[in-house]
Amino acid sequence: MAAATGSRPRVGLFVTCLVDLIRPRIGFAAAKLLEDAGCLVEVPSQTCCGQPAFNSGDRASARAIAEQVIAAFEPYDYVVAPSGSCAGMIRVHYPELFAGDPDWTPRVEAFCRRVHELMSFLVDVIEVERVDVIFDGTVTYHDSCAGLRELGVKTQPRKLLTSVGNLSLAEMKDPDVCCGFGGTFCVKYADISNAIVEKKVVNVVATGAPTLLAGDLGCLMNMAGKLQRMGKTVAVRHVAEVLAGMAQEPAIGEPAKAKRP
Repeated sequence: MAAATGSRPRVGLFVTCLVDLIRPRIGFAAAKLLEDAGCLVEVPSQTCCGQPAFNSGDRASARAIAEQVIAAFEPYDYVVAPSGSCAGMIRVHYPELFAGDPDWTPRVEAFCRRVHELMSFLVDVIEVERVDVIFDGTVTYHDSCAGLRELGVKTQPRKLLTSVGNLSLAEMKDPDVCCGFGGTFCVKYADISNAIVEKKVVNVVATGAPTLLAGDLGCLMNMAGKLQRMGKTVAVRHVAEVLAGMAQEPAIGEPAKAKRP
């Protein structure tokens, strides 16, 4: 991978709750990509970004969480998350939580300008052109809502994917349409969520690609679950796993391989 020029930027990796609890290897893949690009990566003690509280209308709890996040990550040159949803919450919505507070507003705005989604940071900020890995197969890519609409993440993952050896990208119909996850939306409106993800999965399967990629674990889990319930064998992975050359292990939702004694 092309290395960043000049001094090594110090990056605080915001791992996200889902990655930490469900699929830590995404965090390791993100760290590898950042380190290969010349960054000094650290993972400070961290909590949730506060999005569930924010989306549920509990602004007081969301602000309290935001204050913790800012305190933990403020020392870094950049804050990077392998999730457009969490990065979007911090960069776009934290200023709303502190609006009108003269003591916090300048600090929050300066902090949020340093927050980026992983693919956007690699391509737009430190100008990575390619990755030196191989992935034998065809993939299709889903544009997660928050990353696309709040942060403009669309061309960046595709640019890096086209540099992967032996990889072919088959675009699905309506790749930028929601998968139906939406955080608490899929719990509050389960029937609507299920109808949305069913349409998404039909489009995924129609590509013939044996692998589905995206940049948000929540979306990936939602689509992986529906694919399995429909009896489809599409492997579901975070885009960072492929770009970091870490796609050998079971895909999302697949059982772990038994270890030999």
